Amino acid sequence: MKKRFLNILFWAVISAAFIGPGTITTAAAAGAEFGYSLIWALVFSTVACIVLQEASARLTMSSGINLGEALKKYLNVSPVMSGLLGMIVGAVILGCAAYEAGNILGAVAGITLIYKIPAYWIVLAMGGIVLPLFWYGTVESVAKVMGVLVAFMGICFLITAVLMKPDLGAVAQSLVIPEIPDGSSMLILALIGTTVVPYNLFLGSGIASGQDLKEMRWSLSIAIGLGGLISIGVLIVGTAITGSFTFDGLASALTQQLGGWASLLLGLGLFAAGLSSSITAPLAAAVTAQSVADDEDKAKGGKWAEPGRNFRAVWMGVLLIGLAFGASQVQPVPAIILAQALNGIILPMVAVALLILVNNLELMTQKAANTVGVNILMSIVVFITIIIGVRNVARALSTSLPVELVNETYILITSVVISVLISWPVYRMIKKLRGENLKE
Repeated sequence: MKKRFLNILFWAVISAAFIGPGTITTAAAAGAEFGYSLIWALVFSTVACIVLQEASARLTMSSGINLGEALKKYLNVSPVMSGLLGMIVGAVILGCAAYEAGNILGAVAGITLIYKIPAYWIVLAMGGIVLPLFWYGTVESVAKVMGVLVAFMGICFLITAVLMKPDLGAVAQSLVIPEIPDGSSMLILALIGTTVVPYNLFLGSGIASGQDLKEMRWSLSIAIGLGGLISIGVLIVGTAITGSFTFDGLASALTQQLGGWASLLLGLGLFAAGLSSSITAPLAAAVTAQSVADDEDKAKGGKWAEPGRNFRAVWMGVLLIGLAFGASQVQPVPAIILAQALNGIILPMVAVALLILVNNLELMTQKAANTVGVNILMSIVVFITIIIGVRNVARALSTSLPVELVNETYILITSVVISVLISWPVYRMIKKLRGENLKE
């Protein structure tokens, strides 16, 4: 029992990664604008996250190499493909650095809901917590610390959600019956997009070595499932207000409905979300970069080993960038726009590559390779990642160009066209890699 609990705590690093200030804001805004109607989208996004994260971890456990190493093995065959791999890794690191500022600003916003103190003191305190944790800790110990933060965050939001006495019938109905209210489609994609993120696939694969397959599936599913439950709790808390969403407005509404302690829990929960994600982003960047390094450099004492100078340089660079922007209270908007566009491209690319890799019997054992049912489920998730990717690219281009490209119809048509174009080559490749012997 103790071992299982520690494994769940370990895999809670994935929940810590996707439940950041962005997810909190999106889920709470969904509750404020559409009530309980979009809870099903969080259920779907949680299942999609479990499907992809389980596949990335299973790849490592069966093949002995992680996602980055597998991509390097099959892409490092020409200058063009090597450049593509470099773009993927670079985009992940850029995304981590760009979003780190938002993580820290979210943590600052949480504390300032409780105490009005200067932001730079909060940022300084966060640096004092995170820097020693990375410098003296290991990936495993850092993951478990984040698990504790996720548990604390969950307590804050779920207690508040329960004491709001939600309509359980309406909640249960939204859990199982999808509803798309007018004007909600982009918010639905945002809810899924904040849960299924590319750097988590590299992070989960990078830390899976040495795990037991059955225990991993159980622990990872529970950890991510609890993360999804927390997101649902946040959405329910968001229903305390209607219309335009702000954290100050939500805090005021909770204070009126439940008392001052409710806004205290909101602030602490938001701070825990920001702090946990501000730890995850540098870790994910370093693990991703490490995964494509040469084997001799990753060996004990090498520059890409956990205490090695390159590994430390990546996580420290991402963290310091976030701390600098957090202290100045400025969002690195150009970097965020570029990261959105690049991540919109690499998320479906990595998802498609992962689908192919876990069907490759040169890497996977027959027992660990995808079954037909899992292939169908992963294919559905991959299609959703294509829609999210097209949306992210369109949103980034709309921000940079004098034209509005975020249109539901255009995004869906583009996604379907891309899916049709790649589906046959991907299917043929999977058949070839499996030797025509797809399981029933």
